[in-house]
Amino acid sequence: MIVNPAAETAKYIDGLGAEALEKAANYTAGNHWMLLWGLLVSALVTWIIVRWGVLDRIAQKLENRSSALRIWLIAVSFLLISSLLSLPWGVYEEWVRESAYGRTSQPLADFLTQDAISMVISALLGGLFFLGVYALIRKTGKRWWLWSGGLAGLAISAGLLLSPVLIEPIFNDYKPVPEGPVRAALLVMADDAGIPHDRLLMFDGSRQSNNFTANVSGVFGTARIAISDVAMKEASLDEVKAVTGHEVGHYVEGHIWRMVGLFALLAMLGFFLADRLFPAFARVFGSKTSVDDPRGIPVLIFIMGLFGLLGQPLINTVIRQGERDADNYSLRTVNLPDALAGALVKTAEYRYPRPTALQETLFYTHPSVEWRVRNAMEWKAKHRVKRD
Repeated sequence: MIVNPAAETAKYIDGLGAEALEKAANYTAGNHWMLLWGLLVSALVTWIIVRWGVLDRIAQKLENRSSALRIWLIAVSFLLISSLLSLPWGVYEEWVRESAYGRTSQPLADFLTQDAISMVISALLGGLFFLGVYALIRKTGKRWWLWSGGLAGLAISAGLLLSPVLIEPIFNDYKPVPEGPVRAALLVMADDAGIPHDRLLMFDGSRQSNNFTANVSGVFGTARIAISDVAMKEASLDEVKAVTGHEVGHYVEGHIWRMVGLFALLAMLGFFLADRLFPAFARVFGSKTSVDDPRGIPVLIFIMGLFGLLGQPLINTVIRQGERDADNYSLRTVNLPDALAGALVKTAEYRYPRPTALQETLFYTHPSVEWRVRNAMEWKAKHRVKRD
């Protein structure tokens, strides 16, 4: 049978219906605007904390403490206070809006509980990271930004190693895929790729999100592939196999290290710019601190956040290439293009499938669903497809 990739792709995308496509377009465009509003919220929170002088008062009370404890407590205090001030925005962005679009069914109480836990963990660990940054500022002088970028790379690597063991189980229940045809098929795939059976897991992703998803997390001995129960419930056996093949591609090809290297380099550049631009931003926010003063951490973090937002197109480009590679790995090894296309279309509910080239470049962490389905259909046209 002759396959027309363009026609097959249009059939998959148009099959969603005009109403669903319009809803996805509105949701996706709204997400892009949320990036700007989030930056403005961050600027407001930074301005409030600086003007209140809250970190000045905390630093005064800690004058007799050791330098390390003083820096850590100032950083932790800022991260907790800024999270609390940002909480109304976070509730709207991550719960109210997501609920309105049907992307989550999580009760508000559970959302707030998990958010509080995340807030505390982030503050404690973030405090340790900035303790290291300010120690490097003191010890390495003008090249502190270079060393701090390396510290960021080490921190990300440590987080990747420990998160599956210490952090992720706090928020979700991870367990082996239940016995049955799905597990049997996935174990065969794991054997083909040299992945230990205990690294293929299912988790209750529906607790937080109704999105059809799977992921790779961890490195070295903690690396694993986890499939959301949403995907398990909504997908056919072939779709689960195709999606798992995609995640196996990430796992086997080590895409995570590509991102660690990129983030370390961007952190170096971000700290370099923060070193040069700190005085100007400090004046804007009314801060009288310098870059080596931990009381200036609100300004430092805002500059890093702004740079991170401006660097997002580059980050997205690298991530998209990894997603293309993982799709192609699934097509080569699992060879179920229609199943992969069917699974991809399910993600179009929360990622508009037909963005402009500029929208995709600036905002999309994944290639457009339309491109990915077309890629699968072109594979189907060129290769013999497995048939059960």
